[in-house]
Amino acid sequence: MKDFGGGIFELEAADACLPVRDERAHKGDFGRVLIIAGSVGFTGAPTLAAHAAVRSGAGLVFLGVPESIYAIEAVKNDEAMVFPLSPSVPDAIAQVTRRLQKCDACLIGPGLGLTSWARELTYAVLESSTVPLIIDADGITAVSRHIDILDKLSCPAVLTPHEGEFARLSDALTRLSREEAAMEFAASHNVTVVLKGHRTVIAEPDGAAFVSPTGNPGMATGGSGDVLAGMITAFLGQRIPNAVRKAVYLHGAAGDLCAERYGQYAMTPSDMTDLLKYVLR
Repeated sequence: MKDFGGGIFELEAADACLPVRDERAHKGDFGRVLIIAGSVGFTGAPTLAAHAAVRSGAGLVFLGVPESIYAIEAVKNDEAMVFPLSPSVPDAIAQVTRRLQKCDACLIGPGLGLTSWARELTYAVLESSTVPLIIDADGITAVSRHIDILDKLSCPAVLTPHEGEFARLSDALTRLSREEAAMEFAASHNVTVVLKGHRTVIAEPDGAAFVSPTGNPGMATGGSGDVLAGMITAFLGQRIPNAVRKAVYLHGAAGDLCAERYGQYAMTPSDMTDLLKYVLR
């Protein structure tokens, strides 16, 4: 790991090594993860996140989607267990709360939309969760309207914004470098920030930041972030040490393998998920 000084380090391949699995293990040993995602018009995001979580070794993946898109998601997902969320906010909150009690990590936000239903559900999850939370996409937008909720969390949290989403959370990018901006926000709110983009930054609550050398412009397409969010969720659910750093590095490595095989123009997020089988091996 290269030290750039100021608490900033560059990840290397050795930093992405995954632990060897116990030959006596069963699916319950590798995490139960919950993904809350999707809305009408955004049915790809939950599937991409769920597929990535399954491909990244999660023992059980539960996918909660709005009732309006349940039939679509049920057809698109074989390995993840899809269930419909009630259009009633109190009922949906009750459904998710029950699931959370039996899970090891939770992802909320990909394609979830900006309705009051989505926003209230997001706040309820943040207020009640005691397992690691990954807050992505529309979940980040909801948080940006109620930023103080981060300071009341009872669990570790990872936010995965691109620069546009980060600008809704903080004005730090107008004053500081990408690394410094992410570090400031992470330390201020005791969260981990994955600031996506060229040389994605992972800023941790203790003040350290890590930069990933993997990835390429072919990954700059809708759905790539959903794959990363699913990977982070799976690794955290499995309690893999330094899970976020490893997920970011390996996500970029899968993107680089895609670019090598298909070219940066033709590669897709689904290709990245498929090629994870080679990267993780």
